[in-house]
Amino acid sequence: NESGIYNIFNPRNQQLLEVYCDQTTDNGGWMVIQRRTDGSENFFRTWAEYQEKFGNLSNEFWLGLENLHALTRTGSYELRIELEDCANIRKFAKFSFFFIGSVEEQYTLTVSGYSGNAGDSLSYHNGRPFTTKDMDNDSRSGSNCAVLNHGAWWYENCYHSNLNGEYLNCQTTTSQAANWRTFHGHQYSLKFIEMKFRP
Repeated sequence: NESGIYNIFNPRNQQLLEVYCDQTTDNGGWMVIQRRTDGSENFFRTWAEYQEKFGNLSNEFWLGLENLHALTRTGSYELRIELEDCANIRKFAKFSFFFIGSVEEQYTLTVSGYSGNAGDSLSYHNGRPFTTKDMDNDSRSGSNCAVLNHGAWWYENCYHSNLNGEYLNCQTTTSQAANWRTFHGHQYSLKFIEMKFRP
């Protein structure tokens, strides 16, 4: 019943996968997908890098698109996103249905059923494939949203949320910031971000 690092069975390769579990928020049971806390990890990465896990499970990390697909492809999962600004105001967005498609589907995001107090800045991205700086799957013609916004995300044209954007310590100067439109807009770099899911 304690939050921390656990080993779980990964159906992707029939091996153990080290993950971080949040056992306290909203009755616990959450497996963390992504966390931003201090800018120590580079999130402006390639498609191949986003397919795999990177970073430090105790601090900033990304769980990996291949792992996310393997872990969400069966059953029904909910997603919760924690956001905190530099005034230490914390808000959340929760979605009652969540899964990630396969590599053949370019890791398409399926998400619905919003609740919470941060506003819904993710449903705009529902049904969108993942885009990185070297793999342009967004709907914007003539440019790559990941390059424009220094991130990697399920961009449309381009975004309402950019949680893998630059960690800029609360600056409000650029759309490249790691931000959530309905919580301080496009140009506010949030202090803390955490994405997690559970059955």
